[in-house]
Amino acid sequence: MSLLARRAGEPARKGTPSDYLVVGLGNPGPEFEHTRHNVGAECVMLLASRHGTKLSKSKERALVGEIVLGDKRVALAFPQTYMNNSGESVRLLARRFGIEDGSQLIVVHDELDLDVGRLKLKQGGGMAGHNGLKSITQHVGTTDFARLRIGVGKPPASQAGRDFVLRRAGKAEQQHLDVALERSADAVELLVAEGVDAAMAVVNRRPDET
Repeated sequence: MSLLARRAGEPARKGTPSDYLVVGLGNPGPEFEHTRHNVGAECVMLLASRHGTKLSKSKERALVGEIVLGDKRVALAFPQTYMNNSGESVRLLARRFGIEDGSQLIVVHDELDLDVGRLKLKQGGGMAGHNGLKSITQHVGTTDFARLRIGVGKPPASQAGRDFVLRRAGKAEQQHLDVALERSADAVELLVAEGVDAAMAVVNRRPDET
């Protein structure tokens, strides 16, 4: 399951590779902070904060940090390329952190087809119309990476999906999203500790299931 081949002329990576690269999708800039489309980026920033690090600008066109979970080195990234071009940054990040297999890449993003605050984790699969995922697939050359989807709900009939995700949630919705963000960070930690199958069994369980 090779993630990507090194392009002609690119130097070999030096240093110790990371075990995982966690990418939170969103758009850069204060006007997009806390919008529905940026919940993936907020998950990554929460993980950085939990583990005492900050995301810093990098030449890979992303805000980047590294943490250690158990015995695993985990790179965290928020691409600064805007959502539709996320793959440009992810390809560079994968080379920097020595990510060679789809199972080492975790992408966290918003999902219109899930109720507000619901989480869904899967390995591989389709793009479901998400432009950030489309860009990543195009640039890294595989669909075989983990996706942690954070539900933001469907827009009202009078509002286009694009406008809906670029707006901030109302107070009641935001309360659900705040809980979901904590759970999404838990989910990433669980995946790193126990693997994707064990994490899916927990994350994908409906709230009314015992």
